[in-house]
Amino acid sequence: MLKPDYSEVFIVKIPMKKIKFALISYDIHKKMNRIEVKEALILEAGENLVNLKGWVRAKRGSKNVSFIALNDGSTINNIQVVVEKNISEETLKLINTGASISVNGKLVPSKGSGQAIELLAESIEVLGAADPDKYPLQPKKHSLEFLREKAHLRFRTNTFGAIFRIRHAMTFAIHNFFNQKGFSNIHTPIITGSDCEGAGEMFSVSTLDKLNIPLTEDGEIDYTQDFFGKETNLTVSGQLEAEMAALALGKVYTFGPTFRAENSNTSRHLAEFWMIEPEMAFADLNENMALAQDMLQYLCSYALNHFRDDLEFLDKRLQEEEKHKKKEERQEMGLIEKLQFVIENDFERITYTEAYDILRNCKPNKKKKFQYIIEEWGTDFQSEHERYLVEKKFKKPVIITNYPKGIKAFYMRMNDDGKTVRAMDVLFPGIGEIIGGSQREERLDVLRARMKEMDIPEHELWWYLDSRKFGTVLHSGFGLGFERLVLFVTGMGNIRDVIPFPRTPNNADF
Repeated sequence: MLKPDYSEVFIVKIPMKKIKFALISYDIHKKMNRIEVKEALILEAGENLVNLKGWVRAKRGSKNVSFIALNDGSTINNIQVVVEKNISEETLKLINTGASISVNGKLVPSKGSGQAIELLAESIEVLGAADPDKYPLQPKKHSLEFLREKAHLRFRTNTFGAIFRIRHAMTFAIHNFFNQKGFSNIHTPIITGSDCEGAGEMFSVSTLDKLNIPLTEDGEIDYTQDFFGKETNLTVSGQLEAEMAALALGKVYTFGPTFRAENSNTSRHLAEFWMIEPEMAFADLNENMALAQDMLQYLCSYALNHFRDDLEFLDKRLQEEEKHKKKEERQEMGLIEKLQFVIENDFERITYTEAYDILRNCKPNKKKKFQYIIEEWGTDFQSEHERYLVEKKFKKPVIITNYPKGIKAFYMRMNDDGKTVRAMDVLFPGIGEIIGGSQREERLDVLRARMKEMDIPEHELWWYLDSRKFGTVLHSGFGLGFERLVLFVTGMGNIRDVIPFPRTPNNADF
């Protein structure tokens, strides 16, 4: 005996005046479900009812017909909802910019320009009203400064919708890239007792009573009474811990939040940001550079192949912004052009000394057009110098290697000249440095000497030194600031606009 197919028919008892119950056939597969705007825009017109939900971007109309621009976040594109006299005035009054609505209707060919298809509404439910006198985002262009003050709502604008869809795309693509390359993802500590960079710009983590801080006999803070029994901070990098994992697993990467207590209120700095840090055992500087190029080209390709609509919108936005800049400040390439530029060109590899010679003898330096004049060997390059090399000299991405040891970290492998280290910085158009990395110092005696030279106590990094005592091998890695990457891919000019809720000096709202 066959069992009844309950997926097709429900039998429901409904009390009625004239009959005791009725049998209702309920075809689940024909039940009207919500579809996303992204899906609706690629469907053909038809007689079947569809349901769309989203937020109203704008409403216009006349006595007989109204037009609603509806967006649900699935795409940069709105769908136009056409409302005729079948919708009550009471409902229409509640449909203002910012309101959320549910619309049942038919997809029909659009009679107007700007869209191929539109939704002819048969019924509308207002899910959440938005008072037009109080809702801060109206259908007009708002400044980025204004939107930073409304960071909890700026996701609803076209610009920030596009930015954060691309940020998601880059997150996914990074994990996908490393997974395909056989890397293991490592979650390194957010709370740490060591300072990777030796800069000291770290946020303290403590549970000590701020009104009654325990002191040692020397008058110093007694951290032995603190939660971890020692001084701890929020991490500036997961690199040192990632090295430990790479020296066992072979190839690893981190992708997590990092923190720097640098009091820099600029368009390029955040107190909280995200880092991608791969580390590879048995890999020298050349293999490190190859990985960096492969990764950046893969990420740019992924963005172009999967989020073209968002990129085209941001490209047009960038072009409009450039029109208002002085000629000498304008970028030579558009957004999509820059992405293709990275994909299509092999990265130029030059040493620091070669870069120094080029910059010292170039016209902008000789005519003192640079803000920072290149004079002495050992000077740390600024963004203007890096961009000159990429955009003017080589016209392709550039990797600079073998930096002076005095401007680089203690863990970078010393070259035989005793003056330079096997560091590498990857430079991009419009942004300058996007990746910093190196071959790591695997020799215990040299590493100890560098730590002593830079006043880094051995007892704090005893565990790091152990890795050079037991089965040391050459190894390499780099760091990619995630927000710096998203800045490049979106064409934005301020790093605060590519992270949902920026943390900066005097700002921890939302």
